[in-house]
Amino acid sequence: MQVHPDDNYAWEHENGALGKTEMWYVLDARKDARIIYGFYHDMDKKSLHRSLLDGTVEKYLQKIPVKRGDVFFINAGQVHAICAGTLVAEIQENSNLTYRMYDYNRTDRHGKKRELHIEKALDVADLKGGRTPKQPMRLLRYAKGCAAELLCRCEHFQVERLLVNTERQRGLAEFHPAGNTFQIMLCISGCGTLVSGMATSINLFKGDCIFIPANSQDFSIHGKMQVLRVTC
Repeated sequence: MQVHPDDNYAWEHENGALGKTEMWYVLDARKDARIIYGFYHDMDKKSLHRSLLDGTVEKYLQKIPVKRGDVFFINAGQVHAICAGTLVAEIQENSNLTYRMYDYNRTDRHGKKRELHIEKALDVADLKGGRTPKQPMRLLRYAKGCAAELLCRCEHFQVERLLVNTERQRGLAEFHPAGNTFQIMLCISGCGTLVSGMATSINLFKGDCIFIPANSQDFSIHGKMQVLRVTC
């Protein structure tokens, strides 16, 4: 179980580092899969601190059922964890700053527990309870051979799900990169080919990820696939 600070706290307490806001897209999940998303009811620092030390914190954690295709926005300060049986694609602010609050008494092969950061975690954690994460209203935009579904937009990143299908048409799905941001293309199902310029083509299969620099040439995609497109 962990929490991330915001930019202001990180700048002040972590030598000018960035905080961390992130988004999860559920790629696969067992029937009983859950994530931890905050607390069932409001907590105070003293009670939470005590429960972390005596190992009773799990009874306060809000466990949310998940399924494939779910989207969760994890703002800085949101206590969270991914439980067993859940596979997510995580899109995050450019930071690896994490405060570990509780580690389920796990040990490594030498019997050593991982470091906890309880005091800093208590400084930044949102202790409000009962907040059920809302699935975003998904807006579809259609173009030739592709539908784009906006999943998340915040000050740090934007994530779309592209549904590409050019199997029954002669033309390819065309894309025009913005000049001020890179793009990350993560294939989450199906397969296809990305074509750029006269000679460059890259085959894409489930699990493949491509980084496209800013100011790149226009490119096209042929195939039947779903892609997460990340921009800043």
